[in-house]
Amino acid sequence: MNTPTLPAGACDCHVHIIGDRARYPMVDDRHYTPDVASVLDLQQHMDALGLTRAVIVQPSVYGTDNSCMLDALHAMNGAARGVVVLDREAPDALLHAFDACGVRGLRLNLESSGSLDVTRMREDLQAWAQRLQPLGWHLQVYASLGVIAQAAPVLAELSVPVVLDHFAGVLAGTSLEDANVQTVLRLISTGAAYVKLSAPYRIDPSQTADEAVTALATAFIASNPDRVLWASDWPHTNREPGKSPHEVSAYRRIGTQKLAQGIDSWFADEAIRQRVLVSNAARLYAF
Repeated sequence: MNTPTLPAGACDCHVHIIGDRARYPMVDDRHYTPDVASVLDLQQHMDALGLTRAVIVQPSVYGTDNSCMLDALHAMNGAARGVVVLDREAPDALLHAFDACGVRGLRLNLESSGSLDVTRMREDLQAWAQRLQPLGWHLQVYASLGVIAQAAPVLAELSVPVVLDHFAGVLAGTSLEDANVQTVLRLISTGAAYVKLSAPYRIDPSQTADEAVTALATAFIASNPDRVLWASDWPHTNREPGKSPHEVSAYRRIGTQKLAQGIDSWFADEAIRQRVLVSNAARLYAF
C-alpha cells in the first residue's frame, strides 16, 4: 500500500515528545516509563507521512512540568502547537507566557489515572474555561465514554472549544445507538465538541476490529465534519505486560503504513481530508 498524498498543511493533532530523563525527569507516581522520542524522531515521522504540522501534547509522565514540550515547540520553529497540563493554581502570567510559546490548549487527563470523578471534572472544566477563553485556548479531555457522557451538559455549555481524545473513548464495536454514544454524537453534531480520531489501539486493543473503527470514524464525520481531527498518537506510548511503572516499556509498533491505512479508510473523500487534516486543525490551533 502506498502512503497517501496529503494536502498541504496536513496536521498530526496528537504527538508526544519524550526527552532525556536526566534533563527532563519524570514524576515518581507515573504509570509507565517511555524511552526517548526526540524532535528529530517526530520530524522523521511527519516526513514519512507527508505532514507539515503537529500538536505536541503534554504526556502524563511529566505531570505539570511542561519543559520538554515547550523546548520541543521552540525546536519546531512554528510548525507545532502545544497542549499543556497544569494545576488549577497556575497563575495567569504563566498561561500568557505559554501562549507566546505556541500553546493553544490545556488537557484534562482522567483516563491515565483511572479517575471516574465526574464532579471534579465538571468543576475543572468550568474553572478552566473561564481562564482560557481570553486566550482563545481549548480544553482537551481524555476520559472514558461514561465520564464524558455524564459531563455532557457542562461540556455543551462551555465558553471554549472542547476536544475529546481518542474517539471519545467509544470502544470499537459499541452500537451507535448506545445512549452514551448518542450523547457524544450530539456534542459533535451541535459543534459543542471536537473528536480526535486517533490511537485506534486504545479503543480496539486487539487491533482486529478495523471495520468497526472505520464505522465509528464514519459516524463522527457524518455527524459534523467540521468537528473532526486526525492524529497518530505518535510515538505510541505503552506499558508492556510484566513491566513495572519505572521500567522502560517499548513503544507500540505502529508503522507508517498502518497510519496511512487509517487515513485512507476514514477520509477517502478529498474534500473531507482537506477539512479534517488541514482546515479544522488550522482553525482550532491557530496555525
